Amino acid sequence: MQPSSPPDQRSEALSARLVALALLTDVLDKRTPLDQSLDSSSAFRLLSSRDRAFTRMLVATTLRRLGQIDSLIIQMSDKGEAPSPPVIHHILRLGVTQLFFMDVPVYAAVDTSVRMVEEKNMPRLKGFVNAIMRRLDREGRDMIAEQDEVMLNIPAWLRELWIRDYGIDEAEAMAHAVLAEAPLDITIKDPTMVKYWADQLEATILPSGSLRRAAGGMVTDLPGYHDGMWWVQDLSASLPAKLLGHVSGKTVIDLCSAPGGKTAQLAAAGANVIALDRSAGRLRRLEENMKRLRLGGQVQVVAADATEWRPTETVDYILLDAPCSATGTIRRHPDVMQLKRPQDIDALADLQARLLEHATSMLNHHGVMIYCTCSLQMDEGERRIETFLRDHPGMVRYPILPQEVEGLETSLSPIGDLRILPHHNGMQGGMDGFYICRLQKR
Repeated sequence: MQPSSPPDQRSEALSARLVALALLTDVLDKRTPLDQSLDSSSAFRLLSSRDRAFTRMLVATTLRRLGQIDSLIIQMSDKGEAPSPPVIHHILRLGVTQLFFMDVPVYAAVDTSVRMVEEKNMPRLKGFVNAIMRRLDREGRDMIAEQDEVMLNIPAWLRELWIRDYGIDEAEAMAHAVLAEAPLDITIKDPTMVKYWADQLEATILPSGSLRRAAGGMVTDLPGYHDGMWWVQDLSASLPAKLLGHVSGKTVIDLCSAPGGKTAQLAAAGANVIALDRSAGRLRRLEENMKRLRLGGQVQVVAADATEWRPTETVDYILLDAPCSATGTIRRHPDVMQLKRPQDIDALADLQARLLEHATSMLNHHGVMIYCTCSLQMDEGERRIETFLRDHPGMVRYPILPQEVEGLETSLSPIGDLRILPHHNGMQGGMDGFYICRLQKR
């Protein structure tokens, strides 16, 4: 992952782009999730705060617009195919992103692209990259005006599933929404301090009490972060924990809990939380977050398989944020479009069924469970729950009420489930896609 020479031996601009090249290679060639690549990249950590923000935005934007970008590059190629070797293709992808999808001067986009070729010891290809970039600067804007961003960027298999589940008009609105950059949503630890932190963070207060500010910059540079006053959490992701109701003094099992946004919500509300996840690495991040937020005293961390682990006694509350295809989070994690495959949904659906089955056995009579996924596919939401309730007559739906989701009443289904689509709340910047169902044991 490290560049070929230390950052201080090259310009900062080139250093940032070489790190972006390594990250993009990790995602597209090694199929590594972007967040995982960012966490493991020492070269990324060595960049300045400003350059880290730029690098992350560059890679995320490239992944979000990859179909459009590749179409432009291929049209510029004499052979009408992707250039090789792959590193040259990746360099051009980053260059095109800067030319058309970021506010980067043309000379900087072209110059750093050519210099990256030189850094990769391919001097004979400098002219090729320079020519492609220069020609795109002249002709690319007209080409982009003719592109269909949905058809080029959203994988066909996803479009087909969304059309099947929601119809073509809704699917089209969803697709355009997930291609937009997401704003930054923040949950305040002390609800009485929301107005204060809205002023400090230059944010808008949403009806749910979350704060929303424009994306950009490094989260860790914002006031209050290191003091543990708040955490980043999309508006949609902040709802499941609230829908458990009053949990102060109660034990809540947060299954599949890492990185810990919902755990933090529950602990801040006074619950004693058993935070379970099978990934020890992800749990270390959760523990770091709880330490920063000063909530660790109310959280018991357990590294275990949620389909097998069992508490010493049954509980009244369980939150199951089940592993899923994560297509509802494409705005924040555009690598999902490159990394997920149709067969993943079948495998995940089986896991979701087993998690629901096992979680039910941990609940007391009249105990409440929230099942949620950040997937846009009904196979991981509505259909999963219908199958579960058919096979488990001892569990019933506990409908979510309109007054519990102020401002999102139109996202409630007639039977009381919450189905949030990315274009919902569009006037305020949209939301991550989510499905939330509340269940109760008879």
